[in-house]
Amino acid sequence: MTSEAFLALDWGTTNLRAWVVDAEGRPTAHKEFALGVSRLAPGEAAVRFREEVRPALGAEGLPALITGMAGSNIGWLEVPYADCPADAEALSRGVAAVPGETPYVGIVPGLRGPGVYGPDVMRGEETQLIGWLAQDPARRRGPQVICHPGTHAKWVLAVDGRIERFVTAMTGELFALLTQHSVLKGGEGDVDGPAFDDGVEAAGDGAALAARLFTARSRIVGGGGLKAAEVRAYLSGLLIGADVASTPPLLQAPTGAPVSIVGDSKLCRQYQRALTHRGIDARVHDGEGAVLSGLVALFHAVTRQDPHR
Repeated sequence: MTSEAFLALDWGTTNLRAWVVDAEGRPTAHKEFALGVSRLAPGEAAVRFREEVRPALGAEGLPALITGMAGSNIGWLEVPYADCPADAEALSRGVAAVPGETPYVGIVPGLRGPGVYGPDVMRGEETQLIGWLAQDPARRRGPQVICHPGTHAKWVLAVDGRIERFVTAMTGELFALLTQHSVLKGGEGDVDGPAFDDGVEAAGDGAALAARLFTARSRIVGGGGLKAAEVRAYLSGLLIGADVASTPPLLQAPTGAPVSIVGDSKLCRQYQRALTHRGIDARVHDGEGAVLSGLVALFHAVTRQDPHR
């Protein structure tokens, strides 16, 4: 296998993270840029990449591999979704070379699965999942249930190193909408406060969520003992509690299987708290390290397929 240094990028909606990775797969430089695709005009991504990102990292002569929303219909180049089941080799076959870019620039495809009531999709999280699986050979044996919390939380079943199926829950976006645009807007307080656990308990089995959500108001105005400053924590616990109770069964994973939570540490700890409340073993793993491991694994897979690119 030919190994070489390359430029690895996680190019999201609001932010861009970039690393120079040496031939051994180790990061030697890292920078972040406020160049998320939602901030850029059509055609601007290529220019900013060449004129800002490459020079900032001294990477003008390196091949590059990009994951995230750069491959979406609002990004640099729209790359079709790959289909489940998928491992690193299958996903790498869907990597698209950006026309006219020298040295090589490839963009990782998102992933599409059967979903629950129609197709489900992810873009960016697939690289993190591949990276997490690549970090330990034991993770590529048998079934693994993985949760990536976020605006659109992903629940994933991987079997023998392949992403078999996944389900998306709009948990983070619901929290933002409710606290900014509903009768609950204006609440203050830490989302990690003691009322979080009350919210997890109130979530029950996750059914009738719309009815359970109203308790975030009725417990204040109806004498339920909830204070205005505790609403954010309570609501966070209720939404995450409903998510961990009702979404994992949709994966058809083994009942009571442990859950590996990969992503932002603070949000991961909240999911761990809710899962532990339900008696499920849950462990938190670094999301940034998993993304970088995924980019390394995919770049090596692309290199094996086409050493000359």
